[in-house]
Amino acid sequence: MTVNIQAVKQRFGIIGNNPELNHAIDIALQVASTDLSVLISGESGTGKEVFPQIIHQYSTRKHGQYIAVNCGAIPEGTIDSELFGHEKGSFTGATDSRKGYFEVADGGTIFLDEVAELPLSTQVRLLRVLETGEFIRVGSSKVHKTDVRVIAATNVDLIEKIQNDRFREDLFYRLNTVPIHIPPLRNREEDILLLFRKFAVDFSEKYRMPPIKLEEDAKVVLMSYRWPGNVRQLKNITEQISIIEKNREINAETLKKYLPDYMGVKLPAVIPKGNGEKSFASEREILYKILFDLKNDMNDLKKIVFDMLRKENNYAEVEADHATVIRRLKGSRENAVASGDALTASYPHAEHPVIEDTQEIDEGSLSLEEKEIELIKKALDKHNGRRKQAARELGISERTLYRKIKEYNIN
Repeated sequence: MTVNIQAVKQRFGIIGNNPELNHAIDIALQVASTDLSVLISGESGTGKEVFPQIIHQYSTRKHGQYIAVNCGAIPEGTIDSELFGHEKGSFTGATDSRKGYFEVADGGTIFLDEVAELPLSTQVRLLRVLETGEFIRVGSSKVHKTDVRVIAATNVDLIEKIQNDRFREDLFYRLNTVPIHIPPLRNREEDILLLFRKFAVDFSEKYRMPPIKLEEDAKVVLMSYRWPGNVRQLKNITEQISIIEKNREINAETLKKYLPDYMGVKLPAVIPKGNGEKSFASEREILYKILFDLKNDMNDLKKIVFDMLRKENNYAEVEADHATVIRRLKGSRENAVASGDALTASYPHAEHPVIEDTQEIDEGSLSLEEKEIELIKKALDKHNGRRKQAARELGISERTLYRKIKEYNIN
């Protein structure tokens, strides 16, 4: 059966045209007709819970039970009973026998959300169900059979969990028969405005008020924000603004009030490679990049001067070439001439003149750490030591400022 991806989006309310998102939907449709286990990965709030429903509804099990289990919400002491059932008197409070989810969902699909939160003892039981279709109720010795399609989801790195002995490697490979990755919202830039408009219209109908609209500067802010809470966060913020703001035209300043830890200008940060984000996104980061490049250029030019003075015997030519180098560094004819005169005074009639240092800009001043310390001190002095105002001036959170003060031992 050929299913159109657009039809799936309409049926399950999926908004967006991101290629990674479309690829994830395509994999879900392809694997639906099989009984293979599926592991869905992605950050919290990306909408992982929709994909097990897609797989179930387009499978031969669509008329069977579909049960979604949040493994992180069930206490460790009762998780085995919830999943596999228990016998009467097997533990305190077990006043009657009870079927578990795997028994109830026989012939259907069970979705294990936050599967990384399962205790190791429960992971052993789950592995047996996946391999043999057998399980034993808590407090019983009788083996039960079940025919269940298992789909799991996680928002953490299971490989790291395995390395820390908190997740079974054999269970990981059994669940990860078909992996599906849901991209984070920050990698779906083309979908952010679409989602915002959809949520704005939905909430305007729900609360019977005109929909909110974004001005151009607000759109820039919306697109540049990292969205740590992904689609769920965007939806919640859209709802907040829809209810609270009387003015239905939202500008950048208004939008920023609803974005936690928004930093229009950021202090230096490590930008991971290959994540689709633009490096040096803020003006300050661009400035630091320029300083780095300038430092490299000066070192290269300094090397040229040394090589030139060592190889050339004609001092007049050396003086002219050196003046050219200084002009590139200083950007003015007057400074270039002054530097050339200084060199002449230092090495009159020298056969092989050697300069000790022609770099007139202190390399230490280009240290990111020193610049960061200097900025923090200036902000604290400006606001008489009040960290909250200083943090706002720097464009960082108060917690980050406190950590920087402690890290650099700033009084």
